[in-house]
Amino acid sequence: MLTPAAAAAAIAASLAPLGAEDCPLARAAGRVLLEDVHAERDAPPFDRVAMDGIAVGAAAWRAGRRAFRVAGTQAAGNPPRALPAPDACLEAMTGAVLPPGADLVVPVESLTIADGVATVDPAFVATAGANVHRRASDLAQGTRVLGAGTRLGAAEVAVLASAGRTSVRVARAPSLAVVSTGDELVEPGLPIADWQVRRSNVHGVAAGLRLAGYADVIDDHVADDPAAIRATLARHLAGRDALVLSGGVSAGRYDHVPAVLADLGVERVFHKVAQRPGKPLWFGVSRDGRPVFALPGNPVSTLVCLQRYVLPALARLCGAAAPTPTALPLASPVRFRHGLTSFLPVRLVHAAEGATHAEPRPTNGSGDFHALVGTAGFVELAPERDWARGDCAPFYAWAA
Repeated sequence: MLTPAAAAAAIAASLAPLGAEDCPLARAAGRVLLEDVHAERDAPPFDRVAMDGIAVGAAAWRAGRRAFRVAGTQAAGNPPRALPAPDACLEAMTGAVLPPGADLVVPVESLTIADGVATVDPAFVATAGANVHRRASDLAQGTRVLGAGTRLGAAEVAVLASAGRTSVRVARAPSLAVVSTGDELVEPGLPIADWQVRRSNVHGVAAGLRLAGYADVIDDHVADDPAAIRATLARHLAGRDALVLSGGVSAGRYDHVPAVLADLGVERVFHKVAQRPGKPLWFGVSRDGRPVFALPGNPVSTLVCLQRYVLPALARLCGAAAPTPTALPLASPVRFRHGLTSFLPVRLVHAAEGATHAEPRPTNGSGDFHALVGTAGFVELAPERDWARGDCAPFYAWAA
C-alpha cells in the first residue's frame, strides 16, 4: 500500500489544469489567479495625511511656533492647497493630500481651535513627517503585487481594485459532483427506519468544498445496485470536472464502486492507503482526464480524506500550490503500535508559554463523527512510534 505522502504525490501527478478564463472583479473572490498583477501607481500615490488634524510647516514648528492661523481645509479627494504662510495651517483630513509647504500633521486630539487659531497642546511632541504616509513608501508603480497561483481573498481583491483591474485571468472553476452510495442512507427530513441512517457524509463533503471556495457543487445518491451506480456515475462523468464519491469502495459484497468505475473506463491510480482512518481510499482518472475520488463511507474517514487529498488536488487542478500543513506540538503523549499512519483529530489549545498545541481528541472509531465537533482538524502521525508531549506533527485544519 502507498503511504499518505505517496498517495498525494500520485494524485498530483495525475492532474491536468482546467484552463483559464477572464473573471469580472466582482466575482473574483475565491478564484485562483493565473497572471501576475502590477501596481498601477505608487502606493500611496501622494504624500498622504494619516490622521485628522492640522498640516503645518516643520520650520515653523522647529522655531517654536505652537499656534497657527487656520487658513482653510484640505479634504480627502480634493486637489492640494498650498500652505499660504509659515504661521498658517490647513485643517487636513485623513486620506487627503499633504498640502504643499506642510511637513507634518498635528492630530486633532492635541489641538484647541478657537477664533480661527489652532493651538497645539504643549505635551505634544512631533518631528518632520509626523502622521504623514509618504508617497511610494508602501510600494512603487510597476511593482508586482500579486503572483500567478494566488487564491484571491478579500485583501487580494482589494489589491486588484487598487491596481485598476476590472477583470482578471483566473483558473476555470471546477464543477463537482458529490455522490453517496448505500441502501441504508436516508435524506434528512424523510421518514427513517430503525435499521437505516441519515445521509450525512455528502452534506459534510459539500460543505467542505464550498468553504474552500468551490461553489459549483451538486450532490446525488444511488442505491447499492451496480446498474444504477453505473448510470449515475456515467452521467456525472459526462457533465462534471471531478467526482467525489462516498461509500462502496471497501471489500464487501455491496462495494460495487471500483468495479463500476473500471467498467466506465476510469483508470485506477491506486486503491488503499496505509492510513487509519481511510484505508480503502480509491483514486482514478477518466479517459478524458476527470479525477475521481472514491472515499470510504465511514464519516470520519470521508472528512479526513477530503482534507488530506481532495482539497489539495482541487487546488492543483486550479493552478494553485497545495496548502502546506502547519507543524504543531502535541499537548499530550500518543502511542501507536500498528503499521498505519494515523490521522488523529485535535483541538487547539494555548500552552502557558503562549504556543499553540494540538490536543488529541480520539474518536470512538471512524463512524464517530459526532466527536469531531469542537475539533479544529487532525494531525498526521507516523506509525510504530511513541509521540511525546511537545513532539511536532503536521496539522490539517477542517476549514481553510
